[in-house]
Amino acid sequence: MLLSSSHSTITTQKSKKQTKGTHITMPSKSCELHLVLIPLFCPGHQIPMVDMGRLLAQHGVTVTIVTTPLNAIRFRTLIDKDIASGSRIRLLRLRFPCIEAGLPERCENLDVLPSRLLSRNFMDAIGMLQQPIEQFMEETKPEPSCIISDRNLPWTFDVAQKFKIPRLAFDGTSCFTVVCSHLITLSKVHETVSDDQEPFVVPGLPDRIELTKAQLPEELNPGPLGSKNMREHMRVSDMGSYGLVVNSFEELEAKYIEEYKKAKGDKIWCIGPLSNCNKGKPDMAQRGNDIVSIDETRCLHWLDSWPENSVVYASLGTLSCVQPIQLIELAIGLESSKRPFIWVIREGYKSNEFKKWVHQENFEERIKGKGLLIHGWAPQLLILSHKSIGGFLTHCGWNSVIEGISAGLPMITWPVLADQFFNERLVVSVLRIGEKVGSEIGMKWGEEEKYGVMVKKEQVVEAIDKVMGGEMMRKRAIEVAVLANKAFGNSGSSYLNVNRLIEDIKQISGKKLAEA
Repeated sequence: MLLSSSHSTITTQKSKKQTKGTHITMPSKSCELHLVLIPLFCPGHQIPMVDMGRLLAQHGVTVTIVTTPLNAIRFRTLIDKDIASGSRIRLLRLRFPCIEAGLPERCENLDVLPSRLLSRNFMDAIGMLQQPIEQFMEETKPEPSCIISDRNLPWTFDVAQKFKIPRLAFDGTSCFTVVCSHLITLSKVHETVSDDQEPFVVPGLPDRIELTKAQLPEELNPGPLGSKNMREHMRVSDMGSYGLVVNSFEELEAKYIEEYKKAKGDKIWCIGPLSNCNKGKPDMAQRGNDIVSIDETRCLHWLDSWPENSVVYASLGTLSCVQPIQLIELAIGLESSKRPFIWVIREGYKSNEFKKWVHQENFEERIKGKGLLIHGWAPQLLILSHKSIGGFLTHCGWNSVIEGISAGLPMITWPVLADQFFNERLVVSVLRIGEKVGSEIGMKWGEEEKYGVMVKKEQVVEAIDKVMGGEMMRKRAIEVAVLANKAFGNSGSSYLNVNRLIEDIKQISGKKLAEA
């Protein structure tokens, strides 16, 4: 098992043999904090947790991010840079058990799975990391003070219990989404409708929010790959966790933070937008993946050639398995909008079918001088921050939404699955900084083949026109961005919440030390 940091091996010493179930780890004598971060290996979850680790280390605590060799490659440059500047951050690289879990070799991230049918195998593989993580925690110094882990990894709560330390859950979405999901679960209002597309109102919210059953995430409307045992394990681990860390900021959704506290009574720390910890173009360009599919200089040169607020940036995310026939409709819609655009198209799922259409229809030649296609990974943060970008066509994954908010961009919303319809409602109905493109049905993992064209090219053009020409919407988006940047800055609400989080963990560690 490889246990190493970016520059040097994390040294461990074999602990004395313990009787099973009796080993208790106590804080070091100096009460030096050591936070262990365990992300879900999926871009929308891993990227903000790496940001979080870097942010916490900047506040003077020791941070270990659990990862695997291939995942570490995606962000090692930023970590190496932080270590060189004196930050106490390190990577715990663990061999990912692909073969043992029935996965092809090198499938260490959800975005490279050849089939969604392997998603359970993937989660099983992550679960197999529990034993080596526990071994690391027994041997490492300073001794771990706390685990912060993705809430989709409920077994990490068991690890925290074993070592008598708190587990904080990281939910890679908004407080709004967490509250909506909680109230729907509590009221079972979604079970009162006669069919999947009949709208219902989420009860108990400060704003009127309408949804349909077809738009709910799989924890509320399970698909063929849903796991009841997994959902129950998550529920139990959530109840036992010390609190929730959210990539948001208080000024964005103050009403919903209060609703969360009333509904669940848990501790909550909003410490975002986490993407704001990436300062300067090099950090923005390397965030998420060291290996991008377009040269940074070429990308910036293309953007520099356009007037301010004139370009549409389109991306449907790293996990959205949109059918080629729907991508063709989007392609024609972007072309018909008569506006310059950058479109990022994920590699993998049926990408060759769409590339074949692009070649046969001479699409890239048709849009030459007006549109730029990026097949694969793009430096999204760098692109969104450029002054020429005027609108963001997004799948409404929370990572993308909060980046768009921080950049002050109005959005064309195209939710596809998971929590994305909740996020769309926040953007469109609550914040009023977006326009729906017309996507009404959420895809289910493993059922992508049954979805064809759900959004027509005419809808794409109409939504783009409304957003790019909506001056009041743009004004509101800029106002929200000012709040985001203020929250993350010195003495801002998110800055103070990071300090409060650290102080809370210090108090727990101090009490344990006093009891020793």
